[in-house]
Amino acid sequence: MTKYIYEFGPNKTEGDASQKNLLGGKGANLAEMAKLKLPVPPGFTISTECCNHYFDLNGRFPDTLEEEILNALANIESQAGMVFGDPGNPLLVSCRSGARSSMPGMMETILNVGLCTATIPGLIKKTNNEWFVYDAYRRLIMMYSDVVMEKAEQLRPKDGMGIRLNLEMMMNNLKNDKGYNNDTDISTEDLKALCERFKKKIKEDLKADFPDNPKDQLMGAIGAVFKSWNGKRAVSYRRIEHIPDTWGTAVNVQTMVFGNMGDTSATGVAFTRDPATGDNKFYGEWLVNAQGEDVVAGTRTPNPLNIDTKNSQNKHLPSLEESMPQLYTQLFDIRNLLEAHYKDMQDIEFTIQEGRLYMLQCRVGKRTATAALNMAMDMLEEGTIDEKTMVCRLDPKILDDMLHPIVDPNAEKTAVKVAEGLPAGPGGAWGQIVFTAEDAVQWAKSDKNVILVREETNPEDIEGMRAAAAVLTARGGMTSHAALVARGWGKCCIVGAGALKINVETKELRVGTRVFKEGDIFTLNGTRGMVYQGQLKMKDASENVRFKAFMSIADKYRAMQVRTNADTPADAMTALDFGAQGIGLFRTEHMFYGADSDKALFLLRKMILSKTHEEREIALEELFPFVKEEIKATLQVMDNLPVTIRLLDPPLHEFVPQSRENQQEIADALHIDIEEVFKRSEQLLESNPMIGHRGVRLGITYPEISHMQVKAIFEACAELIKAGKNPMPEIMVPVTCNEKELAFVRDIVTQCHDQALKTYEIEALPYLYGTMIEIPRAALIADKMAEYAQFFSFGTNDLTQMTFGFSRDDIGSFMNDYIDNAILSFDPFETLDQEAVGGLVTTAVERGRRTRPEIKLGICGEHGGDPESVIFCHKAGLNYVSCSPYRVPIARLAAAQAAIMYSDCR
Repeated sequence: MTKYIYEFGPNKTEGDASQKNLLGGKGANLAEMAKLKLPVPPGFTISTECCNHYFDLNGRFPDTLEEEILNALANIESQAGMVFGDPGNPLLVSCRSGARSSMPGMMETILNVGLCTATIPGLIKKTNNEWFVYDAYRRLIMMYSDVVMEKAEQLRPKDGMGIRLNLEMMMNNLKNDKGYNNDTDISTEDLKALCERFKKKIKEDLKADFPDNPKDQLMGAIGAVFKSWNGKRAVSYRRIEHIPDTWGTAVNVQTMVFGNMGDTSATGVAFTRDPATGDNKFYGEWLVNAQGEDVVAGTRTPNPLNIDTKNSQNKHLPSLEESMPQLYTQLFDIRNLLEAHYKDMQDIEFTIQEGRLYMLQCRVGKRTATAALNMAMDMLEEGTIDEKTMVCRLDPKILDDMLHPIVDPNAEKTAVKVAEGLPAGPGGAWGQIVFTAEDAVQWAKSDKNVILVREETNPEDIEGMRAAAAVLTARGGMTSHAALVARGWGKCCIVGAGALKINVETKELRVGTRVFKEGDIFTLNGTRGMVYQGQLKMKDASENVRFKAFMSIADKYRAMQVRTNADTPADAMTALDFGAQGIGLFRTEHMFYGADSDKALFLLRKMILSKTHEEREIALEELFPFVKEEIKATLQVMDNLPVTIRLLDPPLHEFVPQSRENQQEIADALHIDIEEVFKRSEQLLESNPMIGHRGVRLGITYPEISHMQVKAIFEACAELIKAGKNPMPEIMVPVTCNEKELAFVRDIVTQCHDQALKTYEIEALPYLYGTMIEIPRAALIADKMAEYAQFFSFGTNDLTQMTFGFSRDDIGSFMNDYIDNAILSFDPFETLDQEAVGGLVTTAVERGRRTRPEIKLGICGEHGGDPESVIFCHKAGLNYVSCSPYRVPIARLAAAQAAIMYSDCR
């Protein structure tokens, strides 16, 4: 018979902190505190396994569960000296959800379960406190009707006024009518009458009676916890955090202790250290004569826990340290014990009942990025944790908050929200909105802060994107053009804000009935995807000495190198500042859209639209000096570090001029009519350009293009060598699917290399020759590809696209549906699909090394900055990952954690 219930308390405890998967985080820690002999009210936990069986049985409890519950209740009753449902000596319990990790959207706590018309008289007689009993009863009615009778049943009120709001309104009206300032001022008689009115309102709105039987209340509450696991908010959160549906949630049933029994009773929440700063100070809030929900509800201003943490808002209120010094000392000692035991900052909940302290919960406390860093470093210096534990203590994703200016959270509280989209670029920014890249450039030249607002961006918007303080698009996903470029620059960006209706001609946008015109000011929170009206206060990301020290320790444990995707000397310098160990992807096409690239782009377009080989050669000869200088400048910044230079990749039609002015300029240069420009441009169009005439295919059709680029690389290197530098170029051929393609281009590379040695009279010019693995066929024949390639760089953006058959620019129309319906648990363009795409990577690794054991292996897709994907790359045996400059610290930390957690994989 399957065991579903695990007891905890002073007389008997089953389970401990290591059993979070079975008991949930709350249940496992309650058991652990009980084993530490802390004052934990007795109770029991219903396992996550029972939750899964509940759903397997289509919302029915397993047959043996009720008997187990009754047996567990009997054990609680014997310890508490009270009986559940007994009219004369009633035991009341609380019911709480508890998944293995804290999850927003799960069922809220229900207190005072078991209080009904039959047990109220006995509790009044026992406590001699009629006000307390009816205060507890009205709380039960409010919580139970809201959580169990409405939310768990997924009832959605038409006017948005749920039962809880209606009941609160009734209570507020009573307080206003009678002149009561606080809930605690309401008289006993008014409380009694209010409870009866509450029950009538519940019957009226929810078409069901409030349960008046303790057993019915308990079983209803347990069922509601299970149902909340599949509630809309909980499911959405799981999709975002990649939490499996099969985890399930546990239920914790615990003897009630009361903080609302008068001035010697209280309730509070505390953190063993300050969760905002990380300071080693006991931090928290408490309320006298209250129950747990009151502290967080905001209806009363909580008191500070101690003198040390008083602030301007609560300095006039007495602290627990001042009001109940002996109990504070006991709580402080428990704080020290728990932190020493768990070796991490704890979030604790406590209740004081008539002068006696009880512990209701402890868990690893949530904290800001700054606090996480300070706590980890402090605990290392204190000797509480070792270096490996410290390195693993920070979630790599939170590093973004330390590296970018952010919107002041206090300013956001009162800000006017305009729209919401996907958080594609970190940090915050404000500026005047403009609707074209040209306007963004012009306004920026006038020292104006601008936000470029577009339906979606394309390569021609690059200069405007660079000039703008932030980018906002109505369409696109996390791997859209805007998202990839902005993330690469560390620029604030929000994409897919579908509420925006943009009219470029009138230079305005609409959101519902609101109209915003060019020049209006927006503030973007790129970390959260929020768009606000007006200029909000920003907080600068200051230089953090402790962050550098932390990363230095983390780097000691890394097995993989971390490179960057960078296309300019400025981007390369930024990446070096963040600790990059080379460039894993230098995209040659990006040099035609950067600053001061108008002439180079014109020459490239001239080459593309050339009709004859002779015309093309002339244009390439004109273009050559610019390409060489651009490559040379970046190689010089990355001296002594490897730079992987990808030959021209995009289809040529992407560079064709769109404006009539630019088309006429090209026509004049080629001595042809503008209609001929249209004709030649149309000839370049393809039905499916992403798998069309691009990458290596261009180099085979037009070998002179590859020749010019490779010649530029080697001449740039030769000039640097003559100047005493040590360039380390790696020439990468994109979009290959056949080893003969590599053989074809290698002949060009060898010819250019030998010519550079001769021309510059140097003895050696070291380089590596390799390919980007982004087509499934290339991965499957990696053994043949490795006959020519000295390195593989996995282009996982395109590899994902071709493996799934998804267009990464169009997935916004269906990806959310896939995730909401659990067809996919995450967006494979954000986190690497380890099953299929990862399978291709590991196959290519194994087959490539079979042919060439010393082959260098890396990844250069956006997955290179995703922590989960970095862990996979470590386990797959890659030599490096490469990502945008601002994600380099994230990849460094993720790589260090992977090496610590999976040291046996390499």
